[in-house]
Amino acid sequence: MNVVAQADGVHRETYLGVGSLGKVLFYFLVAITLAVFFYGLYQRFGRYARAEEDAFSRLDDLSSRITSAAKIVLSNEKQFNRDLYGGLMHSFILWGFLSLFIATSILAFDEYAYQLVLGQESFWEGDFYLAYSFMADAMGLLFVVGVGMAIYRRYWVRNHRLWGRHTSNEDDIFIWTLFLLGVGGFVLEGLRILVEGYPEYEVVSFVGYGTAMAFEAIGVAPEVGTTATLHSAAWWAHSLLALFFIAWIPYAKPFHMISSFANVVTRDEKAGQRLPGVPADLDATNAESVDDFSWKELLDQDACTKCGRCSGVCPAKASDRPLDPRNVILDLKRYREELDAGGEEKPIIADGGTSVIDTATMESCMACMACMDACPVEIEHLKSFTKLNRQMTDQGDIAPSMQEVFQNVMQNGNTFGDSPRNRADWTEELEFDVDDAREEEVEYLWYVGDFPSYDERNKQVARSLATILKEADVSFGILFEDEKYDGNDIRRVGEEFLYIELAGHHVESFEACDFEKIICTDPHSYNTFENEYPEVDFEEFADDPIMPFEYDEHWNEDGEIEVYHWTEAIEELVTEGTLDLSGTELDYTVTYHDPCHLGRYNDVYEAPRELIKATGCSLEEMPRNRANSFCCGGGGGGLWMDFEEDPKPSEERIREALEDTDAGSAVEKFVVACPMCMTMYEDGRKTGGYEDEIEIVDVAELIVEAIGKQEEANLEVAAD
Repeated sequence: MNVVAQADGVHRETYLGVGSLGKVLFYFLVAITLAVFFYGLYQRFGRYARAEEDAFSRLDDLSSRITSAAKIVLSNEKQFNRDLYGGLMHSFILWGFLSLFIATSILAFDEYAYQLVLGQESFWEGDFYLAYSFMADAMGLLFVVGVGMAIYRRYWVRNHRLWGRHTSNEDDIFIWTLFLLGVGGFVLEGLRILVEGYPEYEVVSFVGYGTAMAFEAIGVAPEVGTTATLHSAAWWAHSLLALFFIAWIPYAKPFHMISSFANVVTRDEKAGQRLPGVPADLDATNAESVDDFSWKELLDQDACTKCGRCSGVCPAKASDRPLDPRNVILDLKRYREELDAGGEEKPIIADGGTSVIDTATMESCMACMACMDACPVEIEHLKSFTKLNRQMTDQGDIAPSMQEVFQNVMQNGNTFGDSPRNRADWTEELEFDVDDAREEEVEYLWYVGDFPSYDERNKQVARSLATILKEADVSFGILFEDEKYDGNDIRRVGEEFLYIELAGHHVESFEACDFEKIICTDPHSYNTFENEYPEVDFEEFADDPIMPFEYDEHWNEDGEIEVYHWTEAIEELVTEGTLDLSGTELDYTVTYHDPCHLGRYNDVYEAPRELIKATGCSLEEMPRNRANSFCCGGGGGGLWMDFEEDPKPSEERIREALEDTDAGSAVEKFVVACPMCMTMYEDGRKTGGYEDEIEIVDVAELIVEAIGKQEEANLEVAAD
């Protein structure tokens, strides 16, 4: 029989066997459920409304934000990132849940709006009913499969990411409620089909029809009183569970269904690249209490689903440092909830066990942004972490080694504590003079940076890059002793006012020069010049006696000044033919490490690779590359901290280069494009026992060797 062709009379009773009194009771419970639900939402959003304003605009161009967020959420693109199983699992649950929600909404609209209010005949019949029933069963099955995958991963495989100190009964209730709702819906449908005597058109409800047959196979007879009683009991059990779940949403883990979408809508596309400033008011606090956190930071906490993706990619956690990004976000959330319940106040961050967050936890952060890149709901960890770091700095709860760095920068303008007069000494061993950008008009204003200026190993990189620029016959100059530390990492450690002073100094220096582009040796400098200096409201600090700024409110706010990492600039010159690398054959097997501030922060992945390939080297990619690169351990102040970790992030990364790449031990050179990475990996090569197995080189050193200018760069060439 063609069911679709004979669709007349195809329909089913919505409240089969419930009765008038049962319907009244059900509507009463629905009213209570909705009241509890909306009161919970009122409490949640009321808390956001009372919180601090956020530093960045979050609701501009709202329609585009919603459209973009819907694409991200519905496609589950972030869930698929590095986790195919997790992506499929979440997609099945999300698509199935949304489909069932839509199916329920259609039924409610038909009965209460279309028929009751508009007085129209029901459209929930005939062909529409058949299509509806098939799709509801198909998507309901997808939902149950997805929840089953989640249960398997959580309880059978016991995925390590899902277990931790914030794992609770709430997680169990959530997942099992979803499972019972999905399976219970099919049980209810199967019993209904049994009670109705297997209507032939119900074969389109293929899961329910199969469930009915399974019931009959185990002795549940159709069209008898006992079956009707079972159906009635199942209807009430399913309905009460569904009503409980709806009422529970604003108060527990299910709220992430709302908060996660809101978090994606209100995300900052430049989160992490740029950090919010601080008020010029010295009495302002950063993270002294929960009231200091912005509404977006509270939303971040509520959006966390405890999935542990951030924990799984955190290099600090992998090195057994005390940081777990998920725990920091959830510790702040739990403390806020404890206060709401009348709990005792305590310090947000301090050294010892009496605070919400321990200082050692935040000292462990490398500011690599891996946690943010991995987070499927766009939590901006680094924003909250920086707020905690600023509070630590305000309180004086920072490590002695970092205090020394701050002192060096304040007194001498560099992190080494060396004299500013020695900043350009590295140029003396070149066979040519480097122009003074303060006196000469140049195309490239080159910000060299601290490590290439003062660290012996990185001076070789600076001389290599100077030689490359000379060979390309472009005009370039440096600031000599007027160059100071860029401030990127001390800002992420929490020293905001020193950062503002450094930024003010450099902007004044830049404005006094005549140039076309700024190029940076260090990705950290590149990031702060490109993304953060333009955001600084210098006018706010104009009355401060130690920071008398005399220029416009913002620097480069129109984006007229181009800032490049040097690999981008040189790759342009190679492409244009200004620098000839054709025909060079170094014939090394190398692997390349993506620096966090160049890759994950600023999406510069291809320029260094193109330059490496142009030298003739065979490039072997490490398993963790590009956005999934593993931090060297030097960012966020890690370069200046002493940790007893085993293995160090740098040692683990070199091991990966030698053991996990396709070329394995045949890899001869570990190539970097960041002075901090050079320092960390040279150290890791020694402490990890890899000195005789691999050489650490910068991309610039490969290029200099390829063009045969090693002597002019005074480059020490490792013995074969």
